[in-house]
Amino acid sequence: MEKDNIAVGLDIGTTKIVAMIGKKNEYGKLEILGIGKSKSLGVSRGVVNNITKTILSIQQAVQEAENNSGYKIKDVVVGIAGQHIRSIQHTDYISRHNPEEVIGGNDIQLLIDQVNKLAMLPGEEIIHVLPQEFKIDGQSEIKEPIGMYGGRLEASFHVVVGQAASIRNVGRCIQSSGIELSGLTLEPLSSADAVLSQEEKEAGVALIDIGGGTTDLAIFKDGIIRHTAVIPFGGNVITDDIKEGCSIIEKQAELLKVKFGSAWPGENRDNEIVSIPGLRGREPKEISLKNLSKIIHARVVEIVDLVFTEVKAYGHEDPRKKLIAGIVLTGGGAELKHIKQLVEYITGMDTRIGYPNEHLAGNSDEEISSPLYATVVGLVMKSIENKSQSAVRMDLVEKPKAPVYRAPIAQETAQEVFEEVQANNEKSQHDKQDSTVNRIQRNFFDRYVDKIKDFLDNAE
Repeated sequence: MEKDNIAVGLDIGTTKIVAMIGKKNEYGKLEILGIGKSKSLGVSRGVVNNITKTILSIQQAVQEAENNSGYKIKDVVVGIAGQHIRSIQHTDYISRHNPEEVIGGNDIQLLIDQVNKLAMLPGEEIIHVLPQEFKIDGQSEIKEPIGMYGGRLEASFHVVVGQAASIRNVGRCIQSSGIELSGLTLEPLSSADAVLSQEEKEAGVALIDIGGGTTDLAIFKDGIIRHTAVIPFGGNVITDDIKEGCSIIEKQAELLKVKFGSAWPGENRDNEIVSIPGLRGREPKEISLKNLSKIIHARVVEIVDLVFTEVKAYGHEDPRKKLIAGIVLTGGGAELKHIKQLVEYITGMDTRIGYPNEHLAGNSDEEISSPLYATVVGLVMKSIENKSQSAVRMDLVEKPKAPVYRAPIAQETAQEVFEEVQANNEKSQHDKQDSTVNRIQRNFFDRYVDKIKDFLDNAE
């Protein structure tokens, strides 16, 4: 049996689907055993809109991860995002029967279960119930109530809610791909686990994960999750703007954005021009990098403004809620040139790019340390917390034996029937012999046909 806890994360994004297999090494760091990625064909703004295409993309990513690692995936922890996600603050309490008993994990679980029964809007479902601060018999600001005494246990919760149909569609895609769903996690929480330090969470920090279809926000203060939001704009809208503004195809627009794009127009001179091959023998198209940066700048400013509105809605301007550690940018959009400077300029907050390499083993590929993989690294870390054996080595997987179907053998069946004929002939009169043989021959034929039918029914 495997001694190591093999964990698997699956990031179903708008532009890519990534499956990652990993385990903790002896130093407590995450060792990546295999990674597989595929183009996401059935997802728009974090929501599945074509189940068949999504299943094919998942299977492709899973198979590549299995081939790279030599492990067979059994179950995965999946990230969920999309514009249907919203969060609410809720306070609830329980009255304990015996205040002289020590408060334990069961009491907290009872309180969480009570919150899970909250009535939501039609079609909505609770994804996460995250305790923030506790209050025992009026004593407030308790972070860890286990081990204390009291009769009334009260807590404030951060409740993450999403559309039930969207959540079930994700689950259906996973199961139809031949693997099980072991956990569902909000993507900004996974990204936060991968790129934020505990000191940053204590001081106060806003994590902005700029993905292909959505931009996710998670705010932490005093080590506690305070606010989450999903903005339905990401890198794809920037690509679309370049496509329309420069009159080129999407593939060329994406390449332009990645190779030459900048969020700060002042960095490019007027004479800097890139030539794009024309379609079907047409003349090449020349595009000014300054104009390209202006298109990118306008859309990035819009996205950052929307995110900053959410940060202000949390109450960042209140001195008690000040985010001392500023902003951490991650996701594929964080690789855009000069985006860090632009975010600092708009928000006035210290900003850094978040890499997941802090939790990765030293021998990890440089590619995996990219902000692009922050979410999936966080999902693998979540899978390790679940302590489930999510994958097994290929050589330990028992190959199912193909069922062997035997066609009815006429000779054996005939032998049994003719023995019956002989026994009946001895008991019957000579003048009834012909009719008896005819009856038995029909009996034999019926049995033979029945066995053939059974064979065809069971055969695949």
